[in-house]
Amino acid sequence: MPLTIVIDLDPNILRIGPVLLTWHGVFAVLGIIAAARIGFWLLKKDIPDLANTGDGLAWMVALGLIGARLLYVWENFRLFGNGQLLRIFALTEGGISQWGGLFGAMVGVVIWSRRAKYSFWKILDAGGPAAMLGLAVGRIGDVINGEHHGTPTTLPWGVEYVNPATLGEPGKVVHPEVAYEMVLGLAILGLLLPVHQRLKKRLPDGVLGLIYFALYAAGRFFLSFLRTDPSVFAGLRQAQLASALMVLAAVIFVPILFRRGGAAAEPAPATPSHV
Repeated sequence: MPLTIVIDLDPNILRIGPVLLTWHGVFAVLGIIAAARIGFWLLKKDIPDLANTGDGLAWMVALGLIGARLLYVWENFRLFGNGQLLRIFALTEGGISQWGGLFGAMVGVVIWSRRAKYSFWKILDAGGPAAMLGLAVGRIGDVINGEHHGTPTTLPWGVEYVNPATLGEPGKVVHPEVAYEMVLGLAILGLLLPVHQRLKKRLPDGVLGLIYFALYAAGRFFLSFLRTDPSVFAGLRQAQLASALMVLAAVIFVPILFRRGGAAAEPAPATPSHV
């Protein structure tokens, strides 16, 4: 019999009336808190007079949650038919899209940066490591509830969900794909965070943040082959299309930011003196 990791944890903690508290929801909140702490800490180093962080957090969290839910509902619209439309608002029961959350949060950053007159690109630089930590913490809840189904495996770290309330697939030993994503985010954080401030001094604003997101997107693209999510275009899953979009954005904007940064660093041409 092959070695497996058996997960016998109830994904639900308790229900109070119509509200269901799940491990997914708990770790999603903890992930947001962790991301906010490290993100604002790094941003403070870049913008010493940083203020209105509560306003910024509100925009990013609100639009992040809306984006995460909307993309999930779009991908799984069949789950919300037959009188189940109100379940769209049942966020505590799980069912959010990681990339939808990230893109929604970026829209929140755009709004906050304009309202507070901060550089969007400086915020993006701090948001890269913040997102890596927040996503890693949030994935702990996904590992517990088994919501994202991995493909079958015979590897010794394959997981089997056995709890009667699990959202996993009892009887199957599968790749713990969401745990791989957690390791990916922590690996990127471990690689770049120790040199984050040194890279900030060498790179134009925005480039470092794009590097964080592009590295994660590239890894996520290939890890998604280990999920059973349905393909939506050209044999690719929704997460893979979003990952490809993120890498493409980095490929487009990094050269632009370097050119803009180089132009800003060039000294102004000397003005000829008149005798």
